Amino acid sequence: MNHLTPNPANSTPLTPLTFLERAAVVYGNSNSILYDTVSFAWSQTHQRCLQLASSLSVLGLGRGHVISVLSPNTPPMYELHFAVPMCGAILNNLNLRLDHHTLSVLLRHSESKLVFVHSSSLTLILRALATFPKTIPRPSLVLITDDDIAMSTHPPIIDTYESLLKKGDPGFKWARPNSECDPITLNYTSGTTSSPKGVVHSHRSTFIMALDSLIDWSVPKQPVYLWTLPMFHSNGWTFPWGIAAVGGTNVCTRKINAPTIYRLIETHSVTHMCAAPVVLNMLLMFNKTEPVKKPVHVLTGGSSPPATILTRAEELGFKVSHGYGMTETLGVIVSCAWKREWDKLPAAERARLRARQGVRTVATTEVDVVDQATGVSVKRDGVSSGEIVVRGACVMLGYLKDSEGTKRCIRNNGWLYTGDVGVMHEDGYLEIKDRSKDVIISGGENLSSVEVEAVLYGHPAVNEVAVVARPDEFWGETPCAFVRLKEGLVAPPSEKEVVEFCRERLPHFMVPKTVVFKEALPKTSTGKIQKHVLRMDARAMGSIMAAPPPLASRM
Repeated sequence: MNHLTPNPANSTPLTPLTFLERAAVVYGNSNSILYDTVSFAWSQTHQRCLQLASSLSVLGLGRGHVISVLSPNTPPMYELHFAVPMCGAILNNLNLRLDHHTLSVLLRHSESKLVFVHSSSLTLILRALATFPKTIPRPSLVLITDDDIAMSTHPPIIDTYESLLKKGDPGFKWARPNSECDPITLNYTSGTTSSPKGVVHSHRSTFIMALDSLIDWSVPKQPVYLWTLPMFHSNGWTFPWGIAAVGGTNVCTRKINAPTIYRLIETHSVTHMCAAPVVLNMLLMFNKTEPVKKPVHVLTGGSSPPATILTRAEELGFKVSHGYGMTETLGVIVSCAWKREWDKLPAAERARLRARQGVRTVATTEVDVVDQATGVSVKRDGVSSGEIVVRGACVMLGYLKDSEGTKRCIRNNGWLYTGDVGVMHEDGYLEIKDRSKDVIISGGENLSSVEVEAVLYGHPAVNEVAVVARPDEFWGETPCAFVRLKEGLVAPPSEKEVVEFCRERLPHFMVPKTVVFKEALPKTSTGKIQKHVLRMDARAMGSIMAAPPPLASRM
């Protein structure tokens, strides 16, 4: 077969943008987006994305440029997943829950040229831009609003979303990638006190992982997908592109609360939704006794939902699938592949099996658990722990402007070292046991304990501090700060005062909900604080049972 010459068509770069073109042909008259009183068909969404890409090109934006978005799950947020890369630029979704200081750091690090900002976050982004040094150019703003009322603009706002879109050419020839390894997205995993970690993914990885997610979750053609998962979370686990591939309906909503979600499920006959464990828990805690009329498939990730939650979800008509992934892998790369014989097991046993993260998805080349010292695979006994490592198309291109960080994370022939600790069961199913990087998962948000500690060390009364996760009935985990105060204080601070100190300096979801004053923190013989001891202390306190605040208060 060596005599065969390559077919030029085979070298056409893979890109998920082609999913939209196909949807416009196959599902042109079917609903693509539903949002309050607004609705679009796939032919309209395709045309709107082309027009917006055209307008961006006229503004001089294209290959190599970063365009940022700060918005809840609105139709523009969805459309920008196609329109931005259609002009050749790189899409950078920003987390709504970050403070203005962090947003400023990320915008400067990414060298963002333009920011699409929802009106609800306009004040936040203006404060972020105000902290830019005078020598660094500030990105212009395009305002996203929830109505069609014409709005006057002023610098740095150059236009409104709908106005900019309408100026574009619906026949625009969009910019296909020169190579399928060209970048398509930039997502940040941190960036407050530590160095920003900007994860870059390619057209190829996005194409493959979007299809992989559909296959692994068994998503049929034309599902009705409810956007409870923020699209700024690792690009909605690739489902903005995936739902286009199967011609589904995207039900968008800004409000993430139980009454709204249940209303949308019933009104639009929702079939699928992704949700952090905190959202799933919110639905189950709501005063609802009757199950939903039609089963709703729910994909959740992060820390494993307790068996009791999975059992309750089943009773209310939610068919929960649990998976594992990280920003560096774009979407879910390990899922609890269900076996028919498990349907016959008691509910408690089914819930226990579902709580495991599972096995690699079909497009993930390899997943293993290795000894952190030797790099050798651990025993498949469900007890021997090690670091979770991954290899395949899912792995990022690297961290933006951080070649050393990329080399530390990706090594040994392309293996991604996740920093997560897990065990491998005898049947080959993976289960996460701990976070070796001291990451706390609160309400689906990953937060670094080191960053919270850095702020606490800035308090004039604090001598030593260690932050660990404490179980929380609603948020899953919340920061718990163990503090040793300086000696000889005339007026030692109260727990409330320490919390308020953090609240002034951190995003609300990073603020400790528990502060424990101790005369001494446990240490090793070399003087290192023993966080594993403090984790046990935090667990011994039990789960925080207080009524949860609205999600909006954490943003």
